[in-house]
Amino acid sequence: MNNQSRPELLLECSWEVCNQIGGIYTVIRSKVPAMIEKWGDNYCLLGPLESPNITAEIDHISDVSTPVGRAVSRLANEGCEVVYGRWLVTGRPKVVLIKPDFGFNSLDSYRDRLQAEFGIEKDENNELLGRMILWAEVNFKFLRYLSEEMGEQQLLVNFHEWMASLPILKIRKEGIACKTVFTTHATMLGRYLAMTKPDFYHDLPSYDWDKESRHFGILPIVQIERLSAKMADSFTTVSEVTALECEHLLDKKPDEITPNGLNIKRFVAMHEVQNLHQKFKEKLHEFTMGHFFHSYSFDLDDTLYFFTSGRYEFSNKGYDITLEALRRLNQKMVKAGMSTTVVMFVVTQRNVWSINPEVLQSRGVMREIQNNVESIEKQIGERLFKAALSSDKEHRLPPLNDMVDDYWKLRFRRTIQSWKNDKWPIIVTHNLEDDGGDEILGFMRKNQMFNSPLDKVKVVYHPQFIKSTNPLFGIDYGDFVRGCNLGIFPSYYEPWGYTPLECIARGVPTVTSNLSGFGRYVNGMKDADEDHGIFVLKREARSREQEINDLTTYLWHFVKHNRRYRIIQRSKAEDFSERFDWKLLRSHYEKAYDIALAKP
Repeated sequence: MNNQSRPELLLECSWEVCNQIGGIYTVIRSKVPAMIEKWGDNYCLLGPLESPNITAEIDHISDVSTPVGRAVSRLANEGCEVVYGRWLVTGRPKVVLIKPDFGFNSLDSYRDRLQAEFGIEKDENNELLGRMILWAEVNFKFLRYLSEEMGEQQLLVNFHEWMASLPILKIRKEGIACKTVFTTHATMLGRYLAMTKPDFYHDLPSYDWDKESRHFGILPIVQIERLSAKMADSFTTVSEVTALECEHLLDKKPDEITPNGLNIKRFVAMHEVQNLHQKFKEKLHEFTMGHFFHSYSFDLDDTLYFFTSGRYEFSNKGYDITLEALRRLNQKMVKAGMSTTVVMFVVTQRNVWSINPEVLQSRGVMREIQNNVESIEKQIGERLFKAALSSDKEHRLPPLNDMVDDYWKLRFRRTIQSWKNDKWPIIVTHNLEDDGGDEILGFMRKNQMFNSPLDKVKVVYHPQFIKSTNPLFGIDYGDFVRGCNLGIFPSYYEPWGYTPLECIARGVPTVTSNLSGFGRYVNGMKDADEDHGIFVLKREARSREQEINDLTTYLWHFVKHNRRYRIIQRSKAEDFSERFDWKLLRSHYEKAYDIALAKP
């Protein structure tokens, strides 16, 4: 199974190895099978020992005769808490997880040394930075031991993001026999600037990185990024968009662009894509009935489900123009007298007190109606069967209403009466801690997006990520996506953007933008068009009004497509996604590794 076509030992180091926080976890985990195919057991992951339940995901390795095993033993003998095993994901890669708090009492001296040796300013109030400094110290110690244990074999380490990259500085300074690659998935300063500067991309060449970093209170982190990019043997980033940031904010042009892929085999459903869509669309129908039908109903067979999801960044993620485009789409659909209804889900993570009691109550009463119906069905079925067998000459269907006891008739009527009301469906499913300051809610309230019976576009704001344990949906996020008709992600700042890629991998058409890494990448690909389920919104050097008009026009065209077109589009989208399999895209990382290994 293990090819081991490369003689070097490759370690990939990230704070998100076995530690799911954001998109880098998806990068690392999804890439594993392709890397194992290429590197075999000469591939290993290095991450933090953070998750309290991580032992359930790891098969421990007892054989410590290998260089990695011997280095782990040396570290453990010094009192460091370290786990060595195989991660129980596809490919089963070797993994070393090191507790990041080792040496806490020496943190002040570590900060002093970083300032003295590399000019990295101290920030005693930044707890995350402090933990990364501690983790970097113990990681460096492990890498030094590993280098010594390997002898003549070449050690190559790919560090992801500033949170993992600090050891690069000491490796270079102390001359450790180790080749380094630094991959940044976004620049910290770029993310902050994009959230606050409306002309971020236009003004990018003119920003004073030192001044702006001090303004946002992130100077030490930006210094780490800049030094890591310059001192690594090879420097990469995930897209052309981020490469421009690196050139201007880190003062370093990447050696290679390493676009993100997926283990497409986990997503592709072949001829089942339409069946799976219908299966999970029924789950969305169930939610819709519970959320809307106590107030009014509409034709579920003529309903389309749109969604957007991701980190809560109102402008960076394009929530602002998405909501405005939906408002205008609603006006166009109402004016045209369309029978179609659009239900739009906005899914993100916010601090909440609880699920709104009205939402839970509505679903609870709907369940009771469903139970009543099932009991009535059973009673009618039993009595109809007996009536059919006992009839002599009469073959017509008897009055079914007479086969239902008065008890069930009364219970059925009372339950429905208790459920139905004149209140419009609520626009947010949870009680937010910051209800008054939430920008999504603020926009909807300001523009009276209140799910009126007359509205053809309904909006449901769900400020928690969707999981199978979620009482409102009862399905995983991936299954939720499969049930939808369109994913909308017109980001203003998005170094890559996994959400639209995960959409097309599941056969769901998607909107992205040419300011996202994914959108910029597909712009140069053949067949990356609406017929294949991809619409790239032009946001570079365009006014906000132009962006909103273009997005509204696309959504208007989408709702007018017939069902046959959408079925074909789903199949083409899934086929197109195969171009993003890691087995194809890992070649970009291989080029970056060759650059590092060629350095003297």
